[in-house]
Parts: sequence; structure tokens; C-alpha cells
Amino acid sequence: MNLDQQFLNNSLRSYIVVGAVFIVAFIVKRFISRFFASLIYTWIDKKNHSDLRKNHVRRLIIPIEQFLIYMVAVVALYELNFPLDWNIHLYKLTLKVFVEAVVKLFFIILFIRVCLRTLEFVAIILEEKAKLTKDQTDDQLVLFFRDFFKVILYIVGFLLILHYVFNENIGNLVTSLSIVGAAVALSMRESLENIIASFIIFFDKPFTIGDLVKVNNFTGTIEKIGLRSTRIRTQDKTYISVPNKQMVDTIVDNISLRTQRKIELDLQLHVTTTASQLAAFSKYIQNETNQMKNVSNVLVYVSEAGKQYHVLHIECLVSMNLDFNEFIALKEKINVNAIQYANDHAIQFATSV
Repeated sequence: MNLDQQFLNNSLRSYIVVGAVFIVAFIVKRFISRFFASLIYTWIDKKNHSDLRKNHVRRLIIPIEQFLIYMVAVVALYELNFPLDWNIHLYKLTLKVFVEAVVKLFFIILFIRVCLRTLEFVAIILEEKAKLTKDQTDDQLVLFFRDFFKVILYIVGFLLILHYVFNENIGNLVTSLSIVGAAVALSMRESLENIIASFIIFFDKPFTIGDLVKVNNFTGTIEKIGLRSTRIRTQDKTYISVPNKQMVDTIVDNISLRTQRKIELDLQLHVTTTASQLAAFSKYIQNETNQMKNVSNVLVYVSEAGKQYHVLHIECLVSMNLDFNEFIALKEKINVNAIQYANDHAIQFATSV
């Protein structure tokens, strides 16, 4: 057999070499792709749990295999000469130029696809690690940056296609996009402010998911911190969205970070209530409230004395371990004790005029 015999402007030897390269690449592609996927997983999760590793590594192997085979095919085929008889013109382009553009297009698409799969692969591992912690902020942070970098990769892929496939000068394009971007930024100033505020919330952490907060006269639990707004489930079980800019610029009372919660009550007693009755009433409420569980720093005193009514002020601190229903029940118990004592000792409450 004459290995130098020519077929379509290439020797038989060249075809054999290219075929051998394909065969070797097809054999080792699984080992190489598994090695890279395992390397990435080990870099992200140093504990290297075997069960998690098998489940996650499988997600990345196929895209890497496809990219490796295509890359080897491109490199190998570039060693062959393009047949002169095939070099026809298509819409002012030669077939050779057209084929090269298509090859570059698929190469960029596969490359961006591998990058996207790698990004998702890393995000899944980090998300599972984040679920092991009590803090839910890191869960939201993983999803936020996963979507953010996806957009960046799509933009990079678009610019690479314009430059290498369509031979466009991306420098001029980036300049034009910058001008357009500035105009869009001016028209979407409020949205951009909310996006910047979301970064401030993520890194400064004035509150996290699950915290009970009070903002703009609403009290509720943080359920989601988005790119534009924060979602709060109020104590009335309504679901409100507050722009992130307001969450940063206004005063936010993070109730979950309090060491204790305060109960304040004002009892308006009839002006016929005597001083001795007021003193005895105050002492009774002080003693009864001090004996209640999870209550501390009880303070009871006559805060106002006037022509219409006397005011007996009750103030105490309770543990933050109490949920909202227990807090309301404790407040109700103090009120009921006060009413019971007033009824037993013929003390009248003030009536509205």
C-alpha cells in the first residue's frame, strides 16, 4: 500500500494519522473528562464525599467529552488540506471560509456550554453545602451569583461569535454598547439603585432570610432577598415586596437580633380610684408579673394623674425565644390579671367621653 497516494489533495498517510488521533481521543475522552470533573469537585469540596461526588461529577462529564472530541477533531482536520475542487463560492464567500466560520461557531458554542455546565456544577455543590448551615443567606447568595455569571458568559459568547465568526471589531462594538448602556442606565436609574442595594444587603447583612424585621410600619419575616426587592411575610400573613433601596436607606428594626422584647401596657383607671388602691394595684401587678415565666425587669408605676383618669403604666421584658403567639398570650395574661384584680377590688376603668 502506497501511503503517499493522494486523495482530495491529501495523502493516505495523513488520513490514517487523523483517524488514529480520533480513535485515541475517543478512548481517553471519558478518563480525561472524569479527571477534570473530579478535580473541580475536589477543589470546591475538599471533604470529597463519595456519594455526592458520583452524583455531581456525572453532570459535567458529557459536556467535557463533547468539547474534547470536537477540539481534537478541529485540530486534527486542520492538518488536512482543503480540497481545491470543493472551494466554490457561496454568496461572495468561498466554501472554505464558510466551513471555517461554522467550525468556529460550534467551537465557541461548545466552549460556552462547558463553562455554563461548570458554573451550574459548582453552584449545585455550593448550594448543597450551604443547606448544611443554619444561615440561609449563603443559599440565596449562591443562586444570585450563579444567575449573574450566567449572564456574563452569554455576553462573552456573543462577543466571541461576533469577533471570530463574523470578523467584527468588538472594540467599536463595546464602545457603542457603552454609550447605549449609559443611556439605558439613566433611564433605569431606580432599578440599578435597587441592584446595588441588593449587593449591600448581601455583604453587609443587616438582616438575613428568616429574620423578623420592622420596616415602614410593617412587621414580618424575611422570606426572600431578590435582585430588585425583598419579600416579607407580615404578621397578618400578607406578602409584601419592599425595594432594596428602601431596605438600605430606611431604618430597619431587626427584631430577631434583639436580646429581649418589651411589653408595654397603660391601664386608664377612673379618677375615683384612691391612692392606696393605686399603690396596692401597682404592687399586685408587679408581684404577679415577676412570677411569670420568661419575664424580667418588671416596672409598674402611676405615670399620669389627671381630671379624667389615672394611668397605671406596666412595662417588662420577655425572652426572644417566645414565638409571636406565646408573646401575645403572655400580654393577654397580664391584662386579664389586671382586669380580675380591678373587678375583685371594685376599681373602675375610665370610660371614654
